[in-house]
Amino acid sequence: MENKTVPSYFHFTLLKGYENVRILYFLLTIIAYFFIILFNVTILLVVLKEKSLHEPMYLLVSCLSFNSLYGSSALFPRLSVDLLSTTQTISRPACYTQLFVIYTYGISEYTVLTVMAYDRYVAICEPLQYHNIMTQRKTFLLVLCAFSWSVFCLTVAICISTRLPLCGNQIPRVYCSNWSVVRLSCVSTVINNIWGYFVTVTTIFLPAGFILFTYIRILIVCRKSTAEFRGKALETCLPHIICFVTYSFATFSDIALSRYEPDQIINAIVLIISLEFIVIPPLLNPLMYGLNLPDIRRKILSMMISLKVALSY
Repeated sequence: MENKTVPSYFHFTLLKGYENVRILYFLLTIIAYFFIILFNVTILLVVLKEKSLHEPMYLLVSCLSFNSLYGSSALFPRLSVDLLSTTQTISRPACYTQLFVIYTYGISEYTVLTVMAYDRYVAICEPLQYHNIMTQRKTFLLVLCAFSWSVFCLTVAICISTRLPLCGNQIPRVYCSNWSVVRLSCVSTVINNIWGYFVTVTTIFLPAGFILFTYIRILIVCRKSTAEFRGKALETCLPHIICFVTYSFATFSDIALSRYEPDQIINAIVLIISLEFIVIPPLLNPLMYGLNLPDIRRKILSMMISLKVALSY
């Protein structure tokens, strides 16, 4: 019979065999986390400091940056310590805390991108009604719903996962993922699977369908408009499209990865795919919005010049 237990700790196994390159991975981890903090804090400071940027679109951009800082904080500090340790273990409470933060980040990324798509849809398809529709109060409520939904989904997921008796404590990742823990269960995980499919449909497929709908409508409006209007629409929509496509690809790759047995895929591929959705978006998002949106770009350059002048004295 299998030994049904509630382990007090979990052991990450993905870094086995990488002892000779752990220092290199550690340096790459520190560098990546440094730039994530630098890029996203810069966006947050610029948007919050400049009153001219207190518009729904820019406030939503700052929400993406906040979410990136929130999600990456659950991975990089812990991963840095593990890379310098001989054993990679994590306590049961810390594992579920990490799982909660990483997956609320993941869901919130999609829900905020969905709100951003709605904002662009209203701005381009209903320009005369934009300020009446996207009021500060409505923007706040949409953002609150976006983050609250992720908290609700993960609270339920963790509640039903923590009740499972487990027959092991080996996690083939560098962080705690929900499916990696659930698959250790000694009993049926039907309820977990049903909830997982529900969350996947409501936080990935439905938002993706809505975003596709908004861009079809935007494309129809742009085809009937002037070249100048199309240029401005593309300028504001292009960063969102790139961020959405990139994050969707990373998310679908991670979902596909979770359906394979750990020994069916090379560890290096598992490592890259499992980190993709929490490394690339936090680095890419602030660059896309900081470089492509003229208002944010000008404010960042102005802030950098002011900082340079202050440091020269």
